[in-house]
Amino acid sequence: MFSGPADPARTLTWAQLHAQVTQAANMLRALGVGSDDVVAYVLPNCLETAVVLMAGAVAGVVNPINPLLEAEQIAAILRETQARVVVTLRAFPRTDVPQKVAEAVRHAPGVRTVLEVDLAGYLTPPKRWIVPFVRPKNPVAHDAAVRSWAAQVARHPSDRLTFADPPGDRVAALFHTGGTTGMPKVAQHRVSGMVYNGWLGARLLFRETDVLICPLPLFHVFAAYPILMSMIASGAHVVFPTPQGYRGAGVFDHFWKLVERWKVTYVIAVPTALAVLMQRPVDADTRSLRGAFSGSAPLPVELYQRFERATGIQVIEGYGLTECTCLVSCNPPDGAKKVGSVGIPFPHTRVRILQATPEGFRDCAVDEVGEICVSNPGVVEGATYTEADKNRDLFVDGRFLRTGDLGRLDAEGYLWITGRAKDLIIRGGHNIDPAVIEEALMRHEAVAFVGAIGQPDAIAGELPCAYVELVKGATATEEELMAFARAHVHERAAVPKHIEVLAELPKTGVGKVFKPDLRRRAIARVYDAELARAGLSARVVEVVEDRKRGLVARISRPVPAEEPRVAEVLGAHTRPWDWA
Repeated sequence: MFSGPADPARTLTWAQLHAQVTQAANMLRALGVGSDDVVAYVLPNCLETAVVLMAGAVAGVVNPINPLLEAEQIAAILRETQARVVVTLRAFPRTDVPQKVAEAVRHAPGVRTVLEVDLAGYLTPPKRWIVPFVRPKNPVAHDAAVRSWAAQVARHPSDRLTFADPPGDRVAALFHTGGTTGMPKVAQHRVSGMVYNGWLGARLLFRETDVLICPLPLFHVFAAYPILMSMIASGAHVVFPTPQGYRGAGVFDHFWKLVERWKVTYVIAVPTALAVLMQRPVDADTRSLRGAFSGSAPLPVELYQRFERATGIQVIEGYGLTECTCLVSCNPPDGAKKVGSVGIPFPHTRVRILQATPEGFRDCAVDEVGEICVSNPGVVEGATYTEADKNRDLFVDGRFLRTGDLGRLDAEGYLWITGRAKDLIIRGGHNIDPAVIEEALMRHEAVAFVGAIGQPDAIAGELPCAYVELVKGATATEEELMAFARAHVHERAAVPKHIEVLAELPKTGVGKVFKPDLRRRAIARVYDAELARAGLSARVVEVVEDRKRGLVARISRPVPAEEPRVAEVLGAHTRPWDWA
């Protein structure tokens, strides 16, 4: 559907969806897809996307791919998963997805068939969208066949499967993580993990009378499992507004009217989306709402409180990972919520907080920070990733997945995320590998060392920034380095928002860049700038390491009248602060 509160929408009953999935699975088997063969899709949100997700898992192994990735990255994923079939868009206004997939398939010789979904077949764009477009010529370089999804599906029965698989569990999905490196890691998901996520949703979160609005993409585990699988298991109704989700034209402007139209009970979001929603008035009847689920990145306490004041409902924070087939923990929707925590582990999920010692790993005490390690039905023990090398040292005691996240369990069993053992920069829930930025800037002849980190941002949570040490005797301005980064960092989201040249980067005893010092510098710089912009006299005195909360900014006390304003300015950030 489009975003207008009166725009036409296409709705399926669960029986109709079941029939379409059955029909599509039969079609894929007829194309030669076996239970171990991979069906990839590169699609925005539409009904066909949901059908492909499930039919691909029924007939073979489904591989959702982010359509915002560049052709080179899509090709790398297709090669890694050894995809046999790719489902994508037929040429359509305002999208370059068909062109990127055509180029990607040229470099993925394992692809035998490309199936095209024609959005114009049922989704007539507004007149302002009707612009000339050119269908890609020679869509593939090898002998892969290009066919119509609708025409192929129509040839097969929808009332029964025409094939049978051996009984038992198996890998049914491959989801890539992150997506800003040349080759994202690919995680394996079994049928049991997919069913587990749906079972949790039906048993603990949703009921048949619920209506969810989910503007998140169906290439992400959050939308695919806790949402879509939970809807199937519970019989609830989910609304996906526009193919682009939150990125779609008018979604934020009309969001509350869509809530009123569909009598939505739960909003599905990430912190960046909630922050943008709070910049719009709640201009519709939202009394049907019971809550909002947020994941992918930490939620600032101030944003939590602002959302509750504006809507009268609470945000329910949770924690999940692609490597765990998503769900790990959640604040109880109808129970006690601890703002800032990600709740308590779900049934059949065990979370351990571990620290490495010379003798091996040890369990941390209550409120002691360590690495979060998870065991549950969604973890593929010993073989989380398709590449064997990526699984080395990934498990403790053979079954507890090392997440790379740092956290603690409090006395009541609530999980708190305090940082990341990995150096990932999380921009609005999108993972950015700092190595992408560092490797690009190191190509500049004047650059000797680079340290890329995430600097605080009130909307995105973090934005990439880089600190640079120049070769002795060389010169380069920060403007020159920024232009160089824009030209050489291949992922737009990873281009640094700030580059600073230092006389010398902080380093460890073995010469590695010491990033905690860079993070302290970035926190102080960003917070000071925001306080100054607000006309406040308070400043960052120091940034210290707190045992429970990670890096904490200590702020000088202004005159009493300014204190509430300081709290408002800094409260939008996920990074904690205290008065000095």
